[in-house]
Amino acid sequence: MVLELKSKIAIIGAGPAGCTCAYYLQNEFEVTLFDIASPLRTILPTGGGRCNLAYGEYDFRELVKNYPRGEKFLYSVFSRFSTADTISLFDEIGVDTYMQDDFRIFPTSNSSADVRNKFLDALKQVRFIKEKVLRVDRVNYLFKVVTDMASYNFDKIVIATGGHASYNLIKYLGHKIVDPVPALVALKTNEDFSSVAGVALKSVRAEFGSKKSLVGDILFTHKGVSGPLIYKISSLMAKEAFPYNIYIDFVGDIDFQDVLNKNSHKDIKNILAEFIPKSFAEFVLTKLHIAMDLKGHKINAQIRDKILNQLQNYQVQVVAPVKDGEVVTCGGVSLDEINPKTLESKLQQGIYFCGEVLDIDGFCGGFNLQNCWSTGYIAAKGVMQS
Repeated sequence: MVLELKSKIAIIGAGPAGCTCAYYLQNEFEVTLFDIASPLRTILPTGGGRCNLAYGEYDFRELVKNYPRGEKFLYSVFSRFSTADTISLFDEIGVDTYMQDDFRIFPTSNSSADVRNKFLDALKQVRFIKEKVLRVDRVNYLFKVVTDMASYNFDKIVIATGGHASYNLIKYLGHKIVDPVPALVALKTNEDFSSVAGVALKSVRAEFGSKKSLVGDILFTHKGVSGPLIYKISSLMAKEAFPYNIYIDFVGDIDFQDVLNKNSHKDIKNILAEFIPKSFAEFVLTKLHIAMDLKGHKINAQIRDKILNQLQNYQVQVVAPVKDGEVVTCGGVSLDEINPKTLESKLQQGIYFCGEVLDIDGFCGGFNLQNCWSTGYIAAKGVMQS
């Protein structure tokens, strides 16, 4: 009887994409995962520690619209591994899920640590090596993975080093890197909002860029602005030059004169507090040099219009992303050099890429993890087919 030796596969990066790839390869190949840090550590803070696994959009044509970079590339990926497949994956490894009213999908345990533990339990056949990979060399028909401790030979390589790691390893292989910049990040503003830090406003409308418009929640901080709406804007504007302006409508269409008429003996700060938090109303009035106790019936057309302009067209000048505050980066391995059907390099046969190391990024809400689960699976299938 002749024993058939399994091909050896190295996966560099033990994040969600690398571990997904390993999960689907482990029964057919000898799989080794390299990471200098703890595997799946990056999912622990996601969803506020609850692990927002995915988003409940089951039509891949709609799902791809949530990716400012990589939308067209993901058509092929998501058509083969969708949100439904993600739910099935986690069901296989013992993670039950539920969907919130906002369509975000979480484990029923509401614990990122639980998801991590069950995923790692499902990788029993995978070898983990906690060493830093310095480079990958091609030696005849094999690849030599050189670490800070030793070197190892493999038949194929999967690179899943994420969006924050050094790209020197990939540049060494000849691939073009689209310069990474922060996305999904809080924004530093020219105006000082420290006196209203922590104040949140829901369902406000913002215009930015070339008359783009979004509705969402905003949070004022000591450094500027944050919150879901700002994260989405920062993602869409990630490649734009600073400074740029955001114009915020806090109240929508209102007949402000009618409001004043109906509240003629109220202080203006209390009138505004019906539409915005009182502390922010006081902030706006201070900015406009208007007395807090000015009665509604004493507000003339000029003062009325000044206040209304601040409520409906508040200008925020963004000067920079908040340093080290990004949830993800945009940039990474150029998609022009990757086969979307297999995620194999077009430059180096036998090398595959998956996850946030690619020039793909999505909005908040489980989209970036969906990219990892899906591309991890497609990379595994690419390895199997070649």
